[in-house]
Amino acid sequence: MDQEPRITDISAPAHQPTAPTSVPGGLRHSLRAFRHRDFTIFWCGALASNTGSWLSNLSVPYVLYQITGSAFWVGLVSLAQFLPGILLSPAGGSLADRRNRKRVLLFTQSGMAVSAFLLWLIWTSGPREPVVLLLLVGLGGVFAGINIPSWQAFVSDLVPRSDLHSAVTLNSLQFNAARSIGPALAGLLLAALGPAWTFLLNAGSFAFVLAALSLIRFRHDRPAHPTSEGVTRQFLAALGYVRRQPGLVVSLVVSVLVGILGNPIFQFTVVFAESVFDVGPVGLGILNASLGIGAVIAAPLVSGWSHKVSLGQVVRWGLLTYGAAIVAFGAAPGYVFGVLALIVVGGSFLAVVSTVNTAIQVIVADHMRGRVVACRIMFYTASFPVGGLLQGSVSDWLGPRSAVCGAGALMLAAAVLLMRWRGRAQLSRLDDPHDETRLIRAPS
Repeated sequence: MDQEPRITDISAPAHQPTAPTSVPGGLRHSLRAFRHRDFTIFWCGALASNTGSWLSNLSVPYVLYQITGSAFWVGLVSLAQFLPGILLSPAGGSLADRRNRKRVLLFTQSGMAVSAFLLWLIWTSGPREPVVLLLLVGLGGVFAGINIPSWQAFVSDLVPRSDLHSAVTLNSLQFNAARSIGPALAGLLLAALGPAWTFLLNAGSFAFVLAALSLIRFRHDRPAHPTSEGVTRQFLAALGYVRRQPGLVVSLVVSVLVGILGNPIFQFTVVFAESVFDVGPVGLGILNASLGIGAVIAAPLVSGWSHKVSLGQVVRWGLLTYGAAIVAFGAAPGYVFGVLALIVVGGSFLAVVSTVNTAIQVIVADHMRGRVVACRIMFYTASFPVGGLLQGSVSDWLGPRSAVCGAGALMLAAAVLLMRWRGRAQLSRLDDPHDETRLIRAPS
């Protein structure tokens, strides 16, 4: 009797690095992903939508700090926003590998739009209790947790591999450009009109990304890989795959390091604006905008010279600069110095995070992309609330300057350790070649 065909892994020999060719560098080279229509449409819709999201991302911590006066509650925003993503990343990764990514994104973005609208509705007509706000943030986090693996994997569907570094960096750029525009606008709106308008504009901004997804012509032509395995077994298989790829292990380590020690500074701008610099909502918007400005400045440098500087080198010096800039912000003698320090923080953040994302997208085998991206998201996202709560607690105990300076010093120490590490998982493994493993159907 005939048996069902077996699915086996066949690994091709890794490609040897090719000799460098003469490739134009600079701004033109960094923008090469814009040559592709679908990517450009996706990028523009995402920029508009993420700008709206940053209106809410700044407003929720702001109103919570106004209500409670506690940095710990500000840290809880990260927990509410990202805990659902930690729990749902395995399911999101499985969907990204097994389903049409465009359809997944249409569903999740619609759900995020509904949750944003509910946040506005409850704020304008319901109780303004911290727990209620956190629950609504968590609802949006449920859809975001399913969304992110398909979102990041979808970027690789829109451009050829030769333009992947440009696409990943530009994807990070639009997120950070939104981080620049959104908070600046949020500061003005909070000062002039109040939080209700920031929540409403965020809900409306999802129309842009939904329209962009509808206009994309890309067809789902990836080979289907049917499986009877459940989500948990698929995710465990992805973890095993990551463990066998040193470059992916290094990417996860760096992601967690940034999440615990670096990311909380995005919430601490609220605390510094209120308790250290005393600058009000407009000053708060400028602090957050400076993070995005730094990313915009850094993006062409990171992507435009990617053919001359290795990924490992970018992360090595990016971490050192990141840690030093965080210390500088924590010890800033005045508001203007703090703004300048955050510009460097934003540029360093983009350099490190976009480079790590590029390494993952380049190294991973195509049939594992969604689940491996989900692994990275799960570890990275899990580190957000850990870092936020730890640094929030230290801030309430010793003060915000001590908390931020301590985190920056620890990042500097970790960066030096990674630079000197000579084991299997060293920074140079971020430049490992693409895994050519393929799933094929073997005869029984």
